[in-house]
Amino acid sequence: FTPQKPEWGVTELANEIGSNKSTVFRFLAQMHTIGILDKNDETEKYRLGLKLFELGNRVELRTALVEKTHPVLETVAKRITETVHIAVLKDHQVFYIDKVESPQGLKISSQIGSSLPAYATSLGKVLLAFLPEEQQQRSLDHLYDEMGAIAFTGNTIINKSQMMRELALIRKREYAIDREEIEVGLICVAIPIFNQNQQVVASLSASGPANRFNEDEVKNYVAILKEGATAIQEKIGNFKLT
Repeated sequence: FTPQKPEWGVTELANEIGSNKSTVFRFLAQMHTIGILDKNDETEKYRLGLKLFELGNRVELRTALVEKTHPVLETVAKRITETVHIAVLKDHQVFYIDKVESPQGLKISSQIGSSLPAYATSLGKVLLAFLPEEQQQRSLDHLYDEMGAIAFTGNTIINKSQMMRELALIRKREYAIDREEIEVGLICVAIPIFNQNQQVVASLSASGPANRFNEDEVKNYVAILKEGATAIQEKIGNFKLT
């Protein structure tokens, strides 16, 4: 598949590679099923699918961001002694790209490569808060009007007007808190990560049990997270997730 030849039909591809037509058909159909290939319904030909774009983005994130920032996450987790995450905003979801577990032994159920609605986590809320106004509004319209916000707990913010007030507060104080909004018993505090062009590109958080997160500790966590974000900014230059 090239810019000159972006689509292939079953017969022409079988002839090109010297293979049996039925074998090529089964191969293309399987690749279509898992999203590696897409099918043009008008021409009945196959082209590269969105799954390759997604995988390519993961490779980009690994090489451009994660490998440079992981040592910073380890330092932050050691100082805070809670689980530390770094995430980006992707398709209005918060997408976890790296994680360092708490040295205190408590395991958080989050997984690298998984995603959650941005409105339900501190990582997502802080990313939404620092988006340009138009982009922020599109995300909120999608999350609340098109998809419909779901309450994960009794504390999840499922009202768009309330979320807009929350984002304004987050932008003012420069950090977000998830007070058991995604999981009962879990609190998370997050701050934005900016590139050297001052564009928000990711968020950094500390998560732990509610009984350890008092207001004084939150202030300490924010200070340490901000030091980590500054160190990350120096490492990533003008990186921007497109």
